Amino acid sequence: MTSPQPDIVAIGDAIVDVIATCDDAFLLEHGLTKGSMQLLDTAQATSLYAAMGSAREVSGGSAANSMAGVAALGGRAAFIGQVADDQLGAIFAHDMRALGVAFDTPALRAGPPTGRCLILVTPDAQRTMNTSPGASHELTVEALDEELIRSAAITFLEGYLWGPERPRAAMLEAARIAHAAGRAVAFTLSESLCIPGRRDGVMGMIEDGMVDILFANEDEVLHLTGSATLQQSLDALAPKVTTLVVTRGADGALALEKGAITEIAAIPVERIVDTTGAGDLFAAGFLTARCRGRDVGGCLETGAIAAAEIISHFGARPEANLRELVAL
Repeated sequence: MTSPQPDIVAIGDAIVDVIATCDDAFLLEHGLTKGSMQLLDTAQATSLYAAMGSAREVSGGSAANSMAGVAALGGRAAFIGQVADDQLGAIFAHDMRALGVAFDTPALRAGPPTGRCLILVTPDAQRTMNTSPGASHELTVEALDEELIRSAAITFLEGYLWGPERPRAAMLEAARIAHAAGRAVAFTLSESLCIPGRRDGVMGMIEDGMVDILFANEDEVLHLTGSATLQQSLDALAPKVTTLVVTRGADGALALEKGAITEIAAIPVERIVDTTGAGDLFAAGFLTARCRGRDVGGCLETGAIAAAEIISHFGARPEANLRELVAL
């Protein structure tokens, strides 16, 4: 019996999130900027983890979170990412499969350990992310499942992986495979801090027509284009992609497609607990709705509903029944 083909296959960091609460004093003590994202080596990650309070572990990574959201929304999701043959790698693989996401990338038997992200959440719901990429940055072209990419309606690429040479080459090859098969390619800029020093490469990929759907938040598009205003950024990027999606936090989100702009308000949330994964779940909702034939407004609304659910609790994986919330 032939397995159903995925709606979306994502390529991104295979990371295990370690989430704990802390106060502002802890961030100051450890020289951490609230709301920032920084990369740690294995030794630094070990030291910070030892200082953290009680934590919970769940498989994460930006694109992996998005695929968990796609599955929760009833979509068919697959993920390509590199883990090591260790305990955290086993946790990541189990979690993804248990959520209904196809994950079959072979684990590395030598090299760095499975990546982890130490997430510190302050009482104001801001999250400070400290990532040790580990094995996830060892992803190579050889790890790609070409048939999986050809069969997926959308291949979704994660900006966090753009920096390291080997995974960047893998993502570019995946985009070529997808386009050769007549499929769409989506790209998320991830954190603005990933962009400095990489702007020319990202813009080159966009200008070469390798991105059909571009996801970013307002800060990220300003960084990428070097523009002073959001409108200038939209003017610079919209002609280069089929669909440009920009999230604006409490100000909602917008999309530019076929020369038309569509805007929506943010979904009200009674209490914002943790903003981790808001952008990831927005992308999940948008892409799943796109695969279900929704218009751009419906895609934005589905993304906003998924993002609102995720910020109402700790962690970047859905807890409520997203299928009922969005009724796709």
